[in-house]
Amino acid sequence: MSKLPLAAPRNTPLPRRTAPLVLLALLGAGCGGPDPGAQPEGWDSAVAMRPPEDKNPDPKTLEMDLEARIEELELRAGLKTPAWTYGGSIPGPFVRANVGDRLIVHFRNALPEPTTIHWHGLRIPAAMDGAAGHSQPEIQPGETFTYDFVLPDAGLYWYHPHVHSAAQLGFGLYGALLVDDPTEPADLGDELVLVLSDMAIRDDGSLQDPETGLEFGTLFGREGDLLLVNGRKNPEIQARAGRRQRWRIVNAAKSRYFQLAMKDHTFTRIGGDGGFMEKPVESAALVLTPGERADVLVVPHGAPGSTLPVRWVPYDRGYGTTFNRPEEEVFRVRLTNEEAATETPRPTTDRVITPLDLAGATQVALELTQGEIDGKMVMGINGVPSWEAVPVPATVGETQVWTVKNTMDFAHPFHLHGFFFQPLDASLAPIHPMEWKDTVNVPVDGTGRFAVRYDDRPGMWMFHCHILDHADAGMMGVLDLQGGSGSSSH
Repeated sequence: MSKLPLAAPRNTPLPRRTAPLVLLALLGAGCGGPDPGAQPEGWDSAVAMRPPEDKNPDPKTLEMDLEARIEELELRAGLKTPAWTYGGSIPGPFVRANVGDRLIVHFRNALPEPTTIHWHGLRIPAAMDGAAGHSQPEIQPGETFTYDFVLPDAGLYWYHPHVHSAAQLGFGLYGALLVDDPTEPADLGDELVLVLSDMAIRDDGSLQDPETGLEFGTLFGREGDLLLVNGRKNPEIQARAGRRQRWRIVNAAKSRYFQLAMKDHTFTRIGGDGGFMEKPVESAALVLTPGERADVLVVPHGAPGSTLPVRWVPYDRGYGTTFNRPEEEVFRVRLTNEEAATETPRPTTDRVITPLDLAGATQVALELTQGEIDGKMVMGINGVPSWEAVPVPATVGETQVWTVKNTMDFAHPFHLHGFFFQPLDASLAPIHPMEWKDTVNVPVDGTGRFAVRYDDRPGMWMFHCHILDHADAGMMGVLDLQGGSGSSSH
């Protein structure tokens, strides 16, 4: 059973099996009463996300219904937007469970076009991965599909479509999934799960055409002008100065890199895509490419009653991406008028990660490319768009070293479905502090390298640029994993 901080945040609803602990924590143990240094009541209500209704009495199974449908939402003040949603909200229901739990999602497509759900980062069977045409057929309007798998790893993950990905995600289809490890330290900080994104909405509230800007829009990667945190514009969080917070962040934007900064504050990153890192890293800015996650500790400080803006800072991901672009507030932290709490020692989150043995590893060389077919711009890998690509072969138990070279004037967040990998430097040594990743930035004129070992989950696994306009334009491929005890999905 999870150990919880004394003030359980509202935007991270816990499975019902932890409810007695939450109640005890809120009432205060023994004669001591509530923690006098706790966050104020409702401190995180501005970013609260709703949990799904659990239909299953088994405490180790979370079973839920989920419908993709169009819903009129007020994303800009006074305007209604026909957003594409999971369950009627942006983000969709916040799914939270423990390592080893079973998740069953009865999905229904009430959209006007086909869709699927991809469970980004999860090491699940290929048949549950949501890659249309490879791991499952497209789910047609009015049809249903049941996703059913065990959650094998602690960490923050997310879900989104893999049909017309840029448009459907850009219209609002995304949600967060947090897998808890009951053995991790209990007092890392008061927790916030923050889903960052953006949307392109016209002055009348309607959704912008996903093809706006034509080929230049595709090349640049379309970014919305409305920044959202858990579906809200510039929300305000209350905080007790000196009281450590733990921010679990996912970048769910289809193209935008989120570089966050907070004046006179630093971020202590303790984890990312695949859970805790080897050792924490402290920095003045935090960069998340589309698809990436970060687990960071922040200790707000300042004068009582003051407001601390958390800013989006333009990040140079290539030609023109920072030109004439001002910083923007993403959300605010307002300090209470109470005396600052005494900062407590940070628990250790150090993790032993054993480097993969690269002796005899298969080399896989990829180039991220741009070209033209019949007068129309296409993107691809090794000069070939996804619809003409030959799958990369692999065998269960095999270790591969991927070298991903960027030949374009824009950076690319490269994502491999279904498997964690270890980033490598130019000498093929592990990059320290080590961490498990599923998405890595490949900079302009740069190269990304990583090692991956395939466990027993054969099937067709996608890899692609997570600037989804680029993926839809052809910068995508498939890994054909054969062998093992399972059956191939093709």
